[in-house]
Amino acid sequence: MLDVVDAIREFNAGRDPERLQRKYTAMRHDPFTFLRGTDHLFYAQLPAARAFDKAPATWVCGDLHLENMGSYKGDNRLVYFDLNDFDEAALAPCTWELIRLLTSVHVAAASLELSRDQANQLCHRFLDAYTTALCAGKARWIERDTATGMVGDLLEGLRGRLRPHFLDSRTVRKGKLRKLRLDGRRALPVTEKQREKVTALIQKIGAKENDPGFYQVLDVARRIAGTGSLGVDRYAILIEGKGSPDGNYLLDLKQALPSSLAPHLDIPQPAWETEAERVVAVQRRMQAISPAFLRAVNMGRKSYVLRGLQPTEDRVALTDWHGKLERLDGVLEAMGKLTAWAQLRSSGRQGSAIADELIAFAEKRRWAVQLHELAQDCTRQVRRDWKAYCKAYDKGAFPA
Repeated sequence: MLDVVDAIREFNAGRDPERLQRKYTAMRHDPFTFLRGTDHLFYAQLPAARAFDKAPATWVCGDLHLENMGSYKGDNRLVYFDLNDFDEAALAPCTWELIRLLTSVHVAAASLELSRDQANQLCHRFLDAYTTALCAGKARWIERDTATGMVGDLLEGLRGRLRPHFLDSRTVRKGKLRKLRLDGRRALPVTEKQREKVTALIQKIGAKENDPGFYQVLDVARRIAGTGSLGVDRYAILIEGKGSPDGNYLLDLKQALPSSLAPHLDIPQPAWETEAERVVAVQRRMQAISPAFLRAVNMGRKSYVLRGLQPTEDRVALTDWHGKLERLDGVLEAMGKLTAWAQLRSSGRQGSAIADELIAFAEKRRWAVQLHELAQDCTRQVRRDWKAYCKAYDKGAFPA
């Protein structure tokens, strides 16, 4: 039997202590936050089932849950809503992606004030949308002009957001100069050594671009974002962009670590030069349009994913369903479609099933019944693990 406390300590060993402490505290809050921070536990304890053994192999983001989809600005400068975290990306049975999302719905039900029947309805809506989109065999995407419901509200709300307003929320302005806002909530100070290393990296990247001055570094901070990745080497970078003070850009530089799925997969994984190459390659395959500035880079012996910084608030506010289940229904329907489209878009690449195999699998639908049952088992396991974690946390096993 897996020792939850030892597994969590081992997985998080070597991370930045200040941000790791925040992760441990957040995981104590509720089972859903715990689920988001322990994907390694989830896959280590995934039950054996025909729905997994017989499922075709696809590229998966590896950590699909209710909050792993959001809006972002693409490299074509348009706004999209899609899967947005590929740190754990791997070649896996397509149903591995689905079971984690279904489990997240049940685990988050209490926080969202959902009854068990309502959570079941949302799970059915997700799988129905997924299988229907997969059977259609054509990868599409969600844009602002076609989005509806809570997703449409999110994208419409971004229409009027101007760069100065975004910069003001993340920086402190003094005349024509800006500095990152070190508020202890989104950003922490860096050491001079860290600042020098990050600045040298961005300057090296900029030197190969048409406008090197665009990449002039104005400030660097340690970034606080997410749950599972808290403590991983990560920076927010303020660059000159199109000019100070209101044409500046914000970048996100995040260390890439091995996928937590890989140790539990029987499917051979492609050989990548670096972990960042894996993350970026799969993200480009699965998303309709890649985020601005997305690329894999090396800094010293570590590999990192560089991209435009996306505000954490650019996600659907799930708690704002206001007792109208159809609002959440629409979100889960969108998520089901997006998951299917991502798998279709990346089909036939480096060992992943071709579209015809995915369509044939979706048409059977028998596996969907088993997934609903397995999600209940996984939910009970997550809650048991969370209670064991809370007990150990309260006894001082983790820094508070």
